[in-house]
Amino acid sequence: MSEIPNEKILTKMEELLNVASDYTRLKILYAIMDEDKSVSTIVEEVGASQSLVSHQLKVLKKANLVATHKEGTKVFYKLADEHVNSLLKVVQQHAEE
Repeated sequence: MSEIPNEKILTKMEELLNVASDYTRLKILYAIMDEDKSVSTIVEEVGASQSLVSHQLKVLKKANLVATHKEGTKVFYKLADEHVNSLLKVVQQHAEE
């Protein structure tokens, strides 16, 4: 039997899953899964307003699910690390069963 994580870890897990459980945020995470993208590109792919996408990206960044880098004046977003990619794949596989 697996040991139950301590309260600090459980709280972080809860926060992470709550942030990732939003429909628009999931679409954003999938949009940037394979390559870095600008907000305007994400807006086009997700089909949401720029203000909504920008707000959701801020939430995702605060939760350490996405990372950014700048090229000139443009900001590009990507998944923070391979763990986020793995999490999305596992959840998708489970949902498809």
